[in-house]
Amino acid sequence: MTTQNSAPRPPRALIAMSGGVDSSVAAWLMQRDGYDCTGITMRLTHNEMLGQSGFHTCCSEKDIEDAAEVAFALDIPYEVLDFTADFREQIIEKFVRVYEAGGTPNPCIDCNKYMKFNHLLNWAQAHSMEYVVTGHYARVEQDPDTGRWLLKKGLDEGKDQSYVLYNLTQQQLAHVRLPLGALHKTEVRAIAEQHHFINARKHDSQDICFVPDGDYARFMEGFTGKHYPAGDFLDESGKVVGTHNGAVRYTLGQRKGLGLALGAPVYVCGKDMQANTVTVGPESALFDRIVYAEDVNWIAIPELKEPLRVTARTRYHQTEQAATVYPAENGFRLEFEQPQRAPTPGQSVVLYQGDVVLGGGIITRVEK
Repeated sequence: MTTQNSAPRPPRALIAMSGGVDSSVAAWLMQRDGYDCTGITMRLTHNEMLGQSGFHTCCSEKDIEDAAEVAFALDIPYEVLDFTADFREQIIEKFVRVYEAGGTPNPCIDCNKYMKFNHLLNWAQAHSMEYVVTGHYARVEQDPDTGRWLLKKGLDEGKDQSYVLYNLTQQQLAHVRLPLGALHKTEVRAIAEQHHFINARKHDSQDICFVPDGDYARFMEGFTGKHYPAGDFLDESGKVVGTHNGAVRYTLGQRKGLGLALGAPVYVCGKDMQANTVTVGPESALFDRIVYAEDVNWIAIPELKEPLRVTARTRYHQTEQAATVYPAENGFRLEFEQPQRAPTPGQSVVLYQGDVVLGGGIITRVEK
């Protein structure tokens, strides 16, 4: 009796579909390459909570409609998963805590860490899927010498999103695919146009998804039920020079919207949240050379044992700056060759060697 060998099943991929053009093209590329694809959109907020449509953010009702349209066009299964409770607890509440403590949070990095590459990977594996796929502009490769998975910059320097992915673990990187990493945005839009995707010309989302109008202090007051009271503006000597509208409304390095006329431009140089004061001074006061980071994730190395020469970003779109990183208690100490403008506690600092992400962490304090 002869048996007929059945063909091996294709690898299965869960496509995180935000409703934008990038994740839609990522789905098409994976399907083209023979993967068995399923589209998923994570519902993270409800429009009623935002108080407005949120159409220019990710994961809005309109985005869900667009993602469903593309999934239908590709003839792939599609689901919407409700993670609003987890998003509220892990992302929004942390966002509020960091601002109230005087820092400046980065909720998109937290969302990647706690939501997209945690919940989605767990869901994929529970449904016998090998990979989670997103439309990020970055690359994942395995180092043939060490076996470690590496995160690299996207080839389109203007769209590179490696900064917001530095929290990916080795286990996650082994199951993540980023098919846009080798493409430029113009190529991605051309593919979407060619296949008549409904979102081929859709604008990229720019805002924090749960603060679509950019007024995060208004959102925080509505979310917490608190009122953030006015207080004193101080100069560097501690002299009162004006009245602010609530310390949470100001970020380090801010110049616009201070409402101060002091004869020369001044910038927010510090905040004392307990005293509810905001200190202002000249731009020269913003520059620091040493950054301490905790909550660190290493990618290209298992741990930091000795000083290393690196380049680093303390903001998403910042040009990398030369520095040396040193091991430190609970994280690392980073010394820049040149003082940097307004490195801010609560933000992430990401370290590179060439186009490889070495690792990164959350800034806890800075020094001159």
